[in-house]
Amino acid sequence: MKFITSLFLLSSIFIFSQTKPQTPFEKGNGNQTTTYAEMVKFYDDLAKDYPSITNVTFGFDDNGEPIKVVIYNATVNKSNPTILINNGIHPGEPDGIDATMMLMRDLATGKVVVNNLRIVAIQAYNISGMLRRGKYSRANQNGPEEYGFRGNIRNYDLNRDFIKNDTENSVAFQKIFQQFKPIYFIDNHVSNGADYQYLFTYISTNKERLGKNLGQYFNEKMQPEIVQNLEKKGILTTPYVNIHGDSPEEGFPTFMDSPRYATGYTTLFNTMGTVAETHMLKPYKDRVRTTYENMLISINYTAKNATEIKDKMAATLADYQPKMKYPVQWKVDSTQFKMIDFKGYEAEKKTSEVSGKPRLFYDKTKPFTRKIKYYNTYIPTKEIVIPSYYIIPKSEHKVLEYLKRNNIAGKIIRKDSTILVQQYKISDYKTVKNPYEGHYLHYDTKTVSESKNIKFSAGDLLVPTKQYGVKYLLETLEPEAVDSFFNWNFFDGILGQKEYYSDYVFEDTAANLLKKNQVLRTAFEMEKVINPDFAKDGKAQLDWVYKHSEYSEGSVGTYPIFRIL
Repeated sequence: MKFITSLFLLSSIFIFSQTKPQTPFEKGNGNQTTTYAEMVKFYDDLAKDYPSITNVTFGFDDNGEPIKVVIYNATVNKSNPTILINNGIHPGEPDGIDATMMLMRDLATGKVVVNNLRIVAIQAYNISGMLRRGKYSRANQNGPEEYGFRGNIRNYDLNRDFIKNDTENSVAFQKIFQQFKPIYFIDNHVSNGADYQYLFTYISTNKERLGKNLGQYFNEKMQPEIVQNLEKKGILTTPYVNIHGDSPEEGFPTFMDSPRYATGYTTLFNTMGTVAETHMLKPYKDRVRTTYENMLISINYTAKNATEIKDKMAATLADYQPKMKYPVQWKVDSTQFKMIDFKGYEAEKKTSEVSGKPRLFYDKTKPFTRKIKYYNTYIPTKEIVIPSYYIIPKSEHKVLEYLKRNNIAGKIIRKDSTILVQQYKISDYKTVKNPYEGHYLHYDTKTVSESKNIKFSAGDLLVPTKQYGVKYLLETLEPEAVDSFFNWNFFDGILGQKEYYSDYVFEDTAANLLKKNQVLRTAFEMEKVINPDFAKDGKAQLDWVYKHSEYSEGSVGTYPIFRIL
């Protein structure tokens, strides 16, 4: 009888294992990734069979396909804190798509048990890129056999679009993020760059940008424990090797994830995040397994420490109060580093069979472990003082739309009012020579400011900085911030002069101005003395008088967002 019972149990287990839904990756040869249609069907079937799984649509890809998130929640408690996972932002890096399908299946079937946490995953973020399936676009990558394309249907790299929001994809992401307000975020990728022994590398949100307490917690406690648990599973792990094409033996800096990137955006709301980067030259089946393990270990850590994480997220807002300083530009501190045991391959030179010239190659028969410098500290190069409020004119429709989507609170000014504000003027900026992700991006922006009384209209918006999205406000509205709305060309209209003069008409006006205004005349003559080229250039002299007169268009370069200190 015992034998029959045991046989029955074994048969039941065998039947269950046979009927457990398998992903296309699991059904394949280990070097194949799911198609878009297979992925959608898999999640739809999973939701039909398991009540803990739900699929919800949030917005659209630029090609019109709905962007879907799959939600695992073991309980009916919708207040469970959330981990958010993003997949397929670069569909040529599909490791996370396949790994997440297996993870959600294992959660649904009870193979993995998580009770106090919601797991929310974007099935495939760049759907149009996923549908552009081929074999050759990832020339540096070892598998899978076919995969998607990096850009979306409009050829945007979506991992540069989290602030400027040129795509419907990024609009959908912001809606997803603001809906679930995750306490931890994972963005699954595959690396490019140097060759080394590591299977898994990671980009952690910069500790400096997370704030002192939250950054210290993530950098010194949470991330090291996750890495330690990965290595216990035999997965060699190191911080993202932030060099491309050269040997890492001279050391490398931690990656600065400014707000244009996924984890740069999520940290604006004090959400810790990691970009998971499996190594491009490792076998695909190993990369998928590693991506799965990283998600599972991160989920387990977050579930166990959710209360502490939420407390630290809330407490970090104390670091961003009015009148405090806030860094908007950074650089690597070359004096600060830690020595790490780097596991690489000897980088050598040999003759290129293409050009006949010396070329770099990594000799995998010569692995090494060597001490190298890892520069993991950034220092501010520009700081601003946090204002108490911003005032945004009702005419700035685009800015107001973005703030609303990001749950930024504000109060409408009910009647025309004159208010003492700080006003910026753009004094200098540089612009890239070639278009970058659809923009001629500005950088090295500089401003001057003055306090003045400005008349505001009923309907303009008064926005306090004492709120959940304070860092979003500072990083977008401060012109000198790296990924500010100004630098992304939202306000280029202010940079162009609209009214002009005809030389033959203004010549007489300028002469009259110089006769009547001795101060102007003295400054004009001094300019000719100190600048010989100016003294020889009649056109430049006429233009000087125009720009220093009341006829000049004073609004050029005047920034249309205002600060109340």
